[in-house]
Amino acid sequence: MTTPADTARRPGERVGRDGFVQLLHAEWTKLRTIRGWVGGVTAAALLMVLVALLAGVSGNQKGSPPVPIGPGGGPVTDSFYFVHQPLAGDGSITVSVSALESSIPKGPGDLRPGTVPWAKAGLIIKESTRQGSPYAAIMATGSRGVRMQDNYVNDTAGLPGPVSAEAPRWLRLDRSGDTITGYDSTDGTQWTEVGTVQVSGLGSTAQVGLFVASPPAVEGGGTAGSVSTAVFRDLRTQGGWAGGNWTGAQVGAESPSFAGYPQNTSGSVTGSEARFTVTGAGDVAPAVRDSLPTGGQLRDVLTGTFAALIAVIIVGTLFVTEEYRNTMIHLTLAAHPRRSRVLAAKALVVWTVTFVAGLVGATLAAPLGERLARDNGVYIFPVSSATELRVALGTAALLATASVLALSVGTILRHSAGAVTAVTVAIVLPYILIAVPFMPASVSNTVATVTPGAAFAVQQTLVSYDQVTSNYTPYYGYYPLAPWAGFAVLAAYAVAALAVAAVLLNRRDA
Repeated sequence: MTTPADTARRPGERVGRDGFVQLLHAEWTKLRTIRGWVGGVTAAALLMVLVALLAGVSGNQKGSPPVPIGPGGGPVTDSFYFVHQPLAGDGSITVSVSALESSIPKGPGDLRPGTVPWAKAGLIIKESTRQGSPYAAIMATGSRGVRMQDNYVNDTAGLPGPVSAEAPRWLRLDRSGDTITGYDSTDGTQWTEVGTVQVSGLGSTAQVGLFVASPPAVEGGGTAGSVSTAVFRDLRTQGGWAGGNWTGAQVGAESPSFAGYPQNTSGSVTGSEARFTVTGAGDVAPAVRDSLPTGGQLRDVLTGTFAALIAVIIVGTLFVTEEYRNTMIHLTLAAHPRRSRVLAAKALVVWTVTFVAGLVGATLAAPLGERLARDNGVYIFPVSSATELRVALGTAALLATASVLALSVGTILRHSAGAVTAVTVAIVLPYILIAVPFMPASVSNTVATVTPGAAFAVQQTLVSYDQVTSNYTPYYGYYPLAPWAGFAVLAAYAVAALAVAAVLLNRRDA
């Protein structure tokens, strides 16, 4: 390798702002004139696009039932046992819940009592039995007390504590046009308003009645389907009810976001006007990765980031270690005695080049991979344009900062293989660990908090919800740190390594 003539300066000559610009130009010239380095950076971008294309064509969900979409445009799980009648115009419905018991499979055919925190039993008004249709509901839950929820994402707390025969919960829903008000009571006499919501799209006639839902219980790194049974008493109605029999049926029985009933169980309703016993499963809530396992996310399309990382780590390391290997570092430092500036120039050049390559790769990979996946019937969790831009910029910054970390470690170790191995282990090993589905959540979250692998949080697009119990771990796309906070962890490692590299570069002989 030859050093460009414009890098030569007399030993001891002061390097000012103009000199640093020349130094940057010299380092850029070095990088762009080595085909292997240019090829490595180009390969990083191409690998992201290639893997995105492979990810897009590998999934095939054609012919699968459509994913239910809520009023807000996001995917939802909308499956529950519904005992209902039509309500024309305004009216109200009141009931007491005196029991809510849940069961969880402990093995094939082995159904045992258990606690399902967000098991739900209560009253619901819904535009229709169509999945994703607007609704409002007030309910008793397994261990979260009384809640009022509407349109899948909104949740308001009411009376605390579980229900029992000794401590029933009285619930009431009032409709006045699109205004729905929920009340709770401990005795059916003294009522407290839990919340009032506006539910657009209910129409002149809505379906109203009792419902029971029982979402899967989280166990270890997976989930187990559950079923819940509730006892309703003292059902009363006022307003424009059609009268006649109450109709019971499972909503969303074939939905991809419904895990189904445990073996040898099913939804049912028994009783009369004075007392109903209803058994149900499913949930009425936003869909998360657990409840929509066949769905994809933007992070899946950008799996090529893993391969691109290896490429930029190699380039970042060789950008300095090659000069040590062929002794060209002597000429570089002789021409620019202020060694810290040399290192800063190298870091700025490699960061900028890999950032641009990463941005191009992510910008091309995301829409291409998503388009192919959707063409194959795969549902991709939606993201806003701002979020997609953040993911592209964050992915590019991740790759660029990893290359600077590699440059710094290469300067410290002066050995290509050792530096590449060290940085790969520091960044890629955490990525592999959090990709293990049965890794304990505490371990996975710790790895994604304190290691350079925390930077993968920049690709997070999924939202966790307090009212949905799920495996909110990095494996499923839920990181413990906010996107840019996770990136800051990697940046801190890179800055610290760069500082150590600068000190050693100044103290050691070239």
